[in-house]
Amino acid sequence: MNPDTPKLEALAVVLEEPERLSLQRLALTPPGDADVVVDIEWSGISTGTERLLWSGRMPPFPGMGYPLVPGYESVGHVIYAGPQAGLAVGQRVFVPGALCYGEVRGLFGGAASRVVVPAARLMPVEESLGEQGVLLALAATAYHAIAGPSPHVELIVGHGVLGRLLARIAALGEGARPVVWETNPVRHAGAEGYGYDVMTPDEDPRRDYRTICDMSGDAKILDSLVARMARGGEIVLAGFYHEPVSFTFPPAFMREARMRIAAEFQPSDLAAVRSLLESGRLSLDGLITHRVPAAEADSAYRTAFGDPTCLKMILDWRSIA
Repeated sequence: MNPDTPKLEALAVVLEEPERLSLQRLALTPPGDADVVVDIEWSGISTGTERLLWSGRMPPFPGMGYPLVPGYESVGHVIYAGPQAGLAVGQRVFVPGALCYGEVRGLFGGAASRVVVPAARLMPVEESLGEQGVLLALAATAYHAIAGPSPHVELIVGHGVLGRLLARIAALGEGARPVVWETNPVRHAGAEGYGYDVMTPDEDPRRDYRTICDMSGDAKILDSLVARMARGGEIVLAGFYHEPVSFTFPPAFMREARMRIAAEFQPSDLAAVRSLLESGRLSLDGLITHRVPAAEADSAYRTAFGDPTCLKMILDWRSIA
C-alpha cells in the first residue's frame, strides 16, 4: 500500500439486527490501484429500502444479513486516489455505496465517515451542489422509472421525495400536468411552481390514465390503480414491495393492462440527472427537511421512519474524526 494512503478505518452506522443500530469504528479494506478513499460529508437515509433493512422486513436480497452498513446516498471528497483511478484528490463525488468493511456486510455501505470504493462507481459533482448531492440516487431512480422526461406519465402515487422528484422530471415533458396522489395531508404542500397537482384519490374523478407510476410500495394497491386506467394503459411499479404483489385479473384483462417494474438506476440515469441539474431544468430544493450530526444516527433513523413531516433526513459526517 502506498505510504500516502490515509488511515484505513471509519466510524460507520451498523445495523446489528432489526431495530438495533449503533456507530462502530470499522477497519476498511485497503484500496487497489483503481480505488479511491472518500471522506464522507453527508449521507441520506432512505425511507424505502433502508426502512426494510431497519425493520427486518427486507425480502431475501443479495448481500442481505446482519450486521450491515446501510446507505447508498453519500457525498464526499476524494482524499486518496489509486494510480489507475482517474480521479483527483479533492474532487467532490457522489458515492452510491461501498463494500469495504471486511466481515461486516455493506448493504449498501455508504453510511460511514470514510469509504474505500472503485473509482468507476463514483460520479464527480459540482462543489455548489453541496448536501443536495445525496439526492442524486433518488433523482436517478425517478428518471429511470419513466426513462427520462416523458409526456406520458399522468399519475404518480406518493408525494414523498421520490414521488416529488418523479413529478418534477415528468413535468419537464410536453403534455398535461402530472397528477400526484397523496393520502397524508401533511405532504400535500410542495408542488407549487413545479408544474404538477397534488390531491387525494377521492378528490380525483379521472378513470382514464394512460400511465400510472406507483411509488408507494403498497403491495395491495394494484386493484385501485387498475380501476383508474385507460384501456391499454400501463402501471409502473417503482416502489419496493416486501410482500407479494397481486391483483384481480378480470378488471386488468378488460383494460388490457400492462405492468412494468422499474429496477435500480444505472450510470446513464445519473448522468442524465446531472445534466438536468447543471442546465437548471431540475431543482432539488425543498426536499431535505432534516439534518442531524452523524453521532445521533439512532434517533435520526427513527425520525426518518416515523415522522411524516420528514421528507429526507441526512447525516452530517463533517465533525467525525
